[in-house]
Amino acid sequence: MKKVLLLLTILFAAQFSYAQNVEFDKKNFKDNVKGFKQAMDSIKEGDKYYEMPIEWHYHSVPFYLSANAFNPNNAMLNYKIGACYLTPFSPFKTIAIPYLEKAYQLNPNVAPDIHYLLGRAYHINMEWDKAIKEYNNYGMTLDVKRDADKITDTKKKIQECKNGIELVKHPTRVFIDNVGPSINTQYREYGPIISADESEMIFTSRRPNTTGGKLADDGLYFEDLYISLFRNGKWLPATNMGAPINTAEHDATAGLSPDGQILYIYKDENGGDIYQSFLEGDEWSAPKEMGGKINSKSHESSVSLAPDNKTLYLVSDRPGGYGDRDIYKVVLNDKAKWGEPQNLGPVINTQYAEEGVDMQADGKTLFFSSQGHNSMGGFDVFKSSLDTNGKWSEPENLGYPVNTPGDDVFFSISASGKHGYYASVRKEGYGETDIYMITFLGQEKPVALSNEDNLMAGSTGVVTDAMMTSAVAVNKTKMTLLKGVITDSTTHLPLEASIELVDNKKNQVIADFKSNSKTGKYLVSLPAGTNYGIAVKADNYLFYSANFDIPDTAVYQVVEKNVALQSLNVGSRIVLRNIFFDFDKATLRSESTAELDRLINLLTTYAKLKIEISGYTDNKGSQAYNQKLSEARSKSVVDYLIKHGIAADRLTYKGYGMDNPIATNETDEGRQQNRRTEFKITGN
Repeated sequence: MKKVLLLLTILFAAQFSYAQNVEFDKKNFKDNVKGFKQAMDSIKEGDKYYEMPIEWHYHSVPFYLSANAFNPNNAMLNYKIGACYLTPFSPFKTIAIPYLEKAYQLNPNVAPDIHYLLGRAYHINMEWDKAIKEYNNYGMTLDVKRDADKITDTKKKIQECKNGIELVKHPTRVFIDNVGPSINTQYREYGPIISADESEMIFTSRRPNTTGGKLADDGLYFEDLYISLFRNGKWLPATNMGAPINTAEHDATAGLSPDGQILYIYKDENGGDIYQSFLEGDEWSAPKEMGGKINSKSHESSVSLAPDNKTLYLVSDRPGGYGDRDIYKVVLNDKAKWGEPQNLGPVINTQYAEEGVDMQADGKTLFFSSQGHNSMGGFDVFKSSLDTNGKWSEPENLGYPVNTPGDDVFFSISASGKHGYYASVRKEGYGETDIYMITFLGQEKPVALSNEDNLMAGSTGVVTDAMMTSAVAVNKTKMTLLKGVITDSTTHLPLEASIELVDNKKNQVIADFKSNSKTGKYLVSLPAGTNYGIAVKADNYLFYSANFDIPDTAVYQVVEKNVALQSLNVGSRIVLRNIFFDFDKATLRSESTAELDRLINLLTTYAKLKIEISGYTDNKGSQAYNQKLSEARSKSVVDYLIKHGIAADRLTYKGYGMDNPIATNETDEGRQQNRRTEFKITGN
């Protein structure tokens, strides 16, 4: 048996040892003139695309393969096939290896960059040592003065291979799933942006039903935005978003606001600009260009709005950066205008391209893709965190298998932190670039199942990369996702209302947003470790306030809070949930300022309103004591209002002690609800 295997090995080696380069010359094919002519016609057609910009090269492959079937021993043809398979966005890069190897065996001097392309093919296939050897071989053919850029590029590729060796040694514990045929096709899909609760995905595709149905200069259909909804555990078939979002030109995803009400769109105008569209009811408004501070004559490609709705992270290649494309921060000023873009600096930005910026719902964790740092090749996804001093941490590579030697870009993470979505070119995909879902897994330990209401998106495909040697625990994120519907308390019809988010400890408004004008829906992410005051306001309605004290130890949760606003009628009353007193005293704490100022604004706007401030306690202590304390507290509120310009004849106060509880007094939580300050309208 060993002799037979040895003989087969010798014969196989001999096949390549004695293979000779066969030129496409008619004298070499006298016995098949017709076949020769057809092969030459195929090469001629393939060369038309090969001589065009690199985006077109892949179109040459069918023609070259046809000619290769006739004459498989031509070095240049094998070289060209391998080169075409290595073009950007090709899902078949590893197929290049046998063609390039054969081209080199047939003619070691087939092309000046044969060693470089072999290095790229091995690199993509994660054959690190072979790739490094070929890159070094290529480097030895370069001239120090003439080929400085090529030498720099080759050294970078070698370093990427070394990065890959280290990253693969310590794989990230994840599942990576193709999101399935409802979203992915044989064409390019990329740029996924996900709503915080993972109920919607908007992405870019270049498929035949693009608006206008025309081809761009690179031979592919123009970009359009598509949307898919997650219902009953699966993604529904994606639909073209149509006008006014899409036009006959390039329209691509650039970002989505945290509350899902603002869609940012890339348009191939003025070098590449960002537009914004607002969700008005269930229709998106006509996109409008964002202006000179955001857009320049350079290329702006993607943005991410921070949870405060005032800080925008922007990718641009405008002059003055550190390299190709950099990430900038732009802040909304007091006049609701965007200020001057500030480069995030050399900790984040490199001499290479950064792309696909995504600020997480905590307002501190930034995800982005980069060709620099310790990338293993192409774009890798990185994470950096902003500390209390405003400094960014050293970007952390999300590791293998999230990142590959190809382009892994346009990463978008859910509010729960459990799932990330991004575009990647993988051999198991449906076509070219596909969209994948990453499920992040915790440390290696027995499964810890959670009863959280996670609204977790599912997978339509089979797990393709599972770095799991034993049971794992689900990754936890310190985040509360608050969502609900705002309605009129009488008609129960949905309302568009302003929602103000306040850091009670700092007395700072940290975000302002609105509910949907047609559905009344709202959504906001609340990072743990803060005492939040939330106020819902609409014209001709009493405001509604709520308090959420979320400890730093809290894990991800979804809280659904529907709000029914009361109209300005005599007898209407609300609880002022963000009025706080010192323990067992009537002294107003500083955390009450935002709520009190809100009440002052209401009374100033509606100058004929008359109100009663009502104080309540729980049932701890005597009736007399609680009556006295509740009256003193309600008087403190009235005194504050008078001090700040509200006429005394519009205000009354009364203490009700332990009367009229709104919750049980048998629990700490119930007693806390009963200790409250209300106001009711007594005249209008």
